[in-house]
Amino acid sequence: MCVGVLVGLLGVAAPAVGDGYDDQRRDAQRRAAEQERRAAELEESVEDLSAELAAAVLALQETQSRLPAAQAELAAAQETLERSRREAALIAARLEDARAQEQGITETIATDEARGDDLRTVIGQLARQAYKGQTAATGLSMVMDAGSAEEFVDEYGMVSTALRTQTRALGELEQLDAANRNSQARLTAVKEKVAALKVEADAKVVEADAAQAEAAARQAEIEQLIVEQSARQQVITGMKAQAEAEQAQVEANRNAIAAELAGIIAAERAAAEAARAAAAAAAAAAGQKPPPPVQPPSGKVTGSLFGNPTATNPIYVTSEYGMRLHPILGYVRLHAGIDLRAYCGTPLYAPRDGTVRWAEWRNGFGNQVMIDYGTVDGNSLMSSSNHMTSVAVRAGQKVSQGQLIGYSGNTGISAACHLHFEVYVNGSTVNPRPLLGL
Repeated sequence: MCVGVLVGLLGVAAPAVGDGYDDQRRDAQRRAAEQERRAAELEESVEDLSAELAAAVLALQETQSRLPAAQAELAAAQETLERSRREAALIAARLEDARAQEQGITETIATDEARGDDLRTVIGQLARQAYKGQTAATGLSMVMDAGSAEEFVDEYGMVSTALRTQTRALGELEQLDAANRNSQARLTAVKEKVAALKVEADAKVVEADAAQAEAAARQAEIEQLIVEQSARQQVITGMKAQAEAEQAQVEANRNAIAAELAGIIAAERAAAEAARAAAAAAAAAAGQKPPPPVQPPSGKVTGSLFGNPTATNPIYVTSEYGMRLHPILGYVRLHAGIDLRAYCGTPLYAPRDGTVRWAEWRNGFGNQVMIDYGTVDGNSLMSSSNHMTSVAVRAGQKVSQGQLIGYSGNTGISAACHLHFEVYVNGSTVNPRPLLGL
């Protein structure tokens, strides 16, 4: 949208473009739905960012989400404005026609009343003449008084003419009175119609004004959103180096943990092999059958192995395990755990009997508790609880399922309080969802 749209909107009514507005609205609604989907993805993506980066990303997303909605609202306001203007034009035409009818009827009534006055004057004059005897002579008196036949004919003709004139005048006056009564009734109805149309026209003006004000407000908002979007994109561009540093730290931490877990697993297997070798030697010395060799890990762990590690019941997942796009750096990376709803400072529990490998600060992971569950189905099984406000266990401590291990928080590289829960099978992360019975 541009300023020219607003200028045209505030000027003379444009021709109807309902189809265009429908297309605009559908397109804006489609983009709004896409933004909602993008917003859901970003809500997951920012879990791996610091609060500062997450706030910048979400601020941009908020602007981007609002923009198509504002554009849809602008299209709706423009459509309402055009419709109001069309309806106002129709009402104005009807009002003009009604006023013309009112004027015509008023003029007809005035003409008829003037004619009625003339007729009443004529009838009055005839009545006065009759009262004075000027037209009341009988046929006998006209014969007796006439000096000649010609005079009689003249006198009789005058009297007949006067009587016919009076009769016609009375008839016409009666018709005029009836017509005037009908005209007065029509005039009353037309005046009522004019009054109703004026009210309707005034309402349409108010409606059009409101639609125009809404359109102007949405246009101004759109222009402001475009400015804000540009500014926020610049902010994020300026934070790219920070995002790269944070991501590098996360990857370095993960590599370090992987190396430590590999060392632990190697030591456990070496100990198991040494124990088997010692048992085999003892069995050989005693002439007994040696124990079977240690089987290589299958790499598969199945079933619901863990209890709820949070105080939120039932478990509520806020972000899934899997690949996702980095909202700033633009490349796909693994979200190696599952994020569970855990409000700030709420208890976190051991999801299974095990041994605490460490309970300490781990940079991007914040306060982390790593628990080793030993061998399950021939595989090493461990889990970590991350971003904790504080821990309640120590390295080497045995824990039971459901035992308090610490409190949820927002430490390390995290956007909000939650539990980032990771599961490791043979030192590599796997999706915790099925193992949590979800």
